[in-house]
Amino acid sequence: MKSLDTVADISRAVRSRETSAEDVLKGALDRARAAENEGLHAFLSLVDHGGPPVENPEVEDGSGGRNGALAGVPVAVKDNICTLELPTTCASRILEGYRSPYEATVIRRLREAGAQVLGKTNLDEFGMGSSTENSAFGPTMNPAAPGRVPGGSSGGSAAAVAAGVVPCALGSDTGGSVRQPAAFCGVVGLKPTYGRVSRYGLVAFASSLDQVGTFGATVADAAYLLEVVAGHDPRDATSASHTVPDLGARLEDGVGGRVIGIPREYLPDSLHPGVQARFDEARERFRAAGAEIREVSLPHTRYAVPAYYVLAPAEASSNLARYDGIRFGQRVPEARSTLQVYEGSRTRGFGPEVVRRIILGTFGLSAGYHDQYYGRAQKVRRLIARDFQEVWDQGIDLLFTPTAPTPAFPLGEKADDPVSMYLSDVFTVTANLAGIPALSQPIGSVEGLPVGGQLLAPAWHEGSLVAAAGALEASYLAEGGG
Repeated sequence: MKSLDTVADISRAVRSRETSAEDVLKGALDRARAAENEGLHAFLSLVDHGGPPVENPEVEDGSGGRNGALAGVPVAVKDNICTLELPTTCASRILEGYRSPYEATVIRRLREAGAQVLGKTNLDEFGMGSSTENSAFGPTMNPAAPGRVPGGSSGGSAAAVAAGVVPCALGSDTGGSVRQPAAFCGVVGLKPTYGRVSRYGLVAFASSLDQVGTFGATVADAAYLLEVVAGHDPRDATSASHTVPDLGARLEDGVGGRVIGIPREYLPDSLHPGVQARFDEARERFRAAGAEIREVSLPHTRYAVPAYYVLAPAEASSNLARYDGIRFGQRVPEARSTLQVYEGSRTRGFGPEVVRRIILGTFGLSAGYHDQYYGRAQKVRRLIARDFQEVWDQGIDLLFTPTAPTPAFPLGEKADDPVSMYLSDVFTVTANLAGIPALSQPIGSVEGLPVGGQLLAPAWHEGSLVAAAGALEASYLAEGGG
């Protein structure tokens, strides 16, 4: 990075007292404010810097271990993850200024590791979007491609990393909301296996699909952050008890002898020719690094987007019912009845995309339509998961695909075409439907626009993702870039 060291470098320097966590935070705040003044709009709130950061004993005495893994590292956090010190708005007017009475498990684990939350980042309202244009507080710019969207819904976190404000950030991924913005902004985005990271304190959009993910300027940065926030949490009923792997130890494992599958369904004729070219080059880099490349088929892929846009809105319509103007959040003051409170608060509080998805989800769950839509979509979901399992059973270790069908598109281009916007996630929603881990990393550019390649692995095999991504990253670095 141009103005910031890596996660490992910062942590090492703070633990050895070469620098202080306070100086690191001050530098990150200066960069954040400068970027915001230039119109980046990646952040919805920043910490106040009126004194030293909260002390962490393990950081202060220079010791290592888990509690010093991120000593002094500034981390940006998507504003749908609950924090105590900063508001949690989900980029929605209905939660404007809201402060959570508790913090998310991932935030607690950041603090225990010595990390410093720099601020809360912009997103599509409640995570519903693919461009960060649906934020009630205005869109985020793409620092890698001025005039283009940063992707979504975690566009603020991706932009903060791409702009060099922080080396890593937290986002959430329901249908590609970490990986797609990572591709558009030219950074690394890692979505873990469903259940790998606690969802306690992550504001729910679609509970069976949501997963906290990580961004990094490098594969190592994203991996180190995931290793810290992952692990079983009794507060989350969907949290798994699988042992968290040592992802840092896998960074140099390479792909020698590994079998990487290329799903033909992810290379349609409609794929942007520049994306196709960069993908072909990356595939050959894997081959040169010792991987065996095979073509495979995931035949139910074409049903993924329709199934997702039945399931996710259905769960959203249930989850967002709690925002009624009574329990918390904004409430219209002039209401004189319960119905007026509900109608007025939600009309003023929710943006058009959130309203659209609530209506779609409520319809899909309504009497007479539940089996026709929601039930059928669940059956398709099982078929998609079975497709992946059959590929793994054939001896395929990993899959490699483009992350998005196009590079970042211009701001406003798809604002009035929701179907076109939804199709931005055509290559990413399958991982969420199947619950498997996936990673996007830079594989070059097209006319100055970053392009991302996506790796997918069997459940609980994040280490394999990191090893393969590290090998590909090393290939580009050996040639001085991508």
